[in-house]
Amino acid sequence: MALHRLAMLMALAPLLLFSSAERAATAPPVRLEAEALAGSADVTVAGQVATAPQATVQRDDREYPFYMPMQGLRKPAVTLRIRCDASRAAGREVYAGPSAEQLYGQVEGGFEFIYEAQDSAGRPCVYPFSPWMPQIVGQLDRTQYIFRSSMPGVPVTFRTNDAWAGINLRLFDVGPQRIHFEMRDIALDLPGAGESKGAVHLEVLGVTRPGLITAVIRRANLFGGKNAIFVPGGETMVLIEDSIVRGNVGDNVDQEHGTYINGTLVTHVRNSTWYGQKGWIDVASGHQLKDKAYLRVYENVTVANLPGATVPSAMPLVDISAFGFTWSNNLQLKRVAPAQDVRDALVDLRTEIVYGTPDHYPWNIMVDPGWRMPPNPLGALDQVYLSVFQNTLVDSYRTEPFVFRAWRQGLGVEPGTPTVIGNEATTSAQQRIVSLAFNTKGTFRKPFGPEGWTYADPVLPPEMQWVRDRDAFIRHALGLIGR
Repeated sequence: MALHRLAMLMALAPLLLFSSAERAATAPPVRLEAEALAGSADVTVAGQVATAPQATVQRDDREYPFYMPMQGLRKPAVTLRIRCDASRAAGREVYAGPSAEQLYGQVEGGFEFIYEAQDSAGRPCVYPFSPWMPQIVGQLDRTQYIFRSSMPGVPVTFRTNDAWAGINLRLFDVGPQRIHFEMRDIALDLPGAGESKGAVHLEVLGVTRPGLITAVIRRANLFGGKNAIFVPGGETMVLIEDSIVRGNVGDNVDQEHGTYINGTLVTHVRNSTWYGQKGWIDVASGHQLKDKAYLRVYENVTVANLPGATVPSAMPLVDISAFGFTWSNNLQLKRVAPAQDVRDALVDLRTEIVYGTPDHYPWNIMVDPGWRMPPNPLGALDQVYLSVFQNTLVDSYRTEPFVFRAWRQGLGVEPGTPTVIGNEATTSAQQRIVSLAFNTKGTFRKPFGPEGWTYADPVLPPEMQWVRDRDAFIRHALGLIGR
């Protein structure tokens, strides 16, 4: 499936240079393959009630990763159903049943917003505005905030040039509370949203342990915002699956990215594609996927620097932290020639900035006088920060000198900043980071750059085979920090 997505993106590459409106007029939007799902029973489509076996819906949309504690969440106190044709005619939400006007702009106890999936002609609905976002008040613990299409597998699109458009969940001083956010079958086409921090912005701040935010994005298609997805640091676990991120539209191009996830607990991505980060000719541009979670899991993910709003970015496609843990299988990397001098590395495991709070890490992320790398690092993989890349495929316009680069740990941080200092002064023996790559193929000379403890296709000791098992890897990483 991942190779099919890559071929599909390449076939549509000329179209990606057009504006959002031009793309809509000339070709259907780029979409991932997804399992065909029947409609749900809670919406009327073209005058008839659509029905579906509940088992199908439950299997696809009510299953979550084993490490996400989903028990005990409260049913949303507010459910609003939005009509397609009437909303399109009015240029704002028109409701079937209870309306937002009755809420006076506020919601307490969580919400579920259900958007009618099809118009009266049976076509997927395109709403000419950004979703209404209420002020969230009252008790937050165990609340849910859900945006979804009325028909699983049938997307609804929000299309507007509003500079502030987007979905922004705003919660402050959350403390030790449990909150869940979810989007299903939602497309955001927001070419003018250069003021929004993210087309999807999880502005949930001040969460403290044992509090937790889980965010699930399923079958989404996202374009717009300074970042198409922006998640600030905190006690957050993010799952993205069967989705496509088509780029951002902000103007601060070296600090804005297709997706920016900053100092969180977990990013788990499955069957999804990134491209279109807004690059510039004369300014260092951003990354398609900038992910600084403690634990990153990528399964069947395609990342390309194919252009969206402007020119291809010259930066590494994936920018992640070497601190913490990464497990990847079937990562597809596509690079076309950028306007600037290209930066080496397609996946950059960086150490020059600290992301996340200290309790997100089991060991010192700087060099530690009490640590020396054992003589056989492959026998000590349970004692180090670890990245494992399996079955990575590279398709580049040039022969890349290497695919992955692992940076050195430093001596400390510059006072008052998150900037690490002294990386160049540390020795190999002081490092507590190991990176492994298995079965890497494509247009490159070698899998790894010159730095760090890195191994291509190593033979692992029997007691370290667990690192290639996804669930065992996740349990190890989260177990180290009591999650």
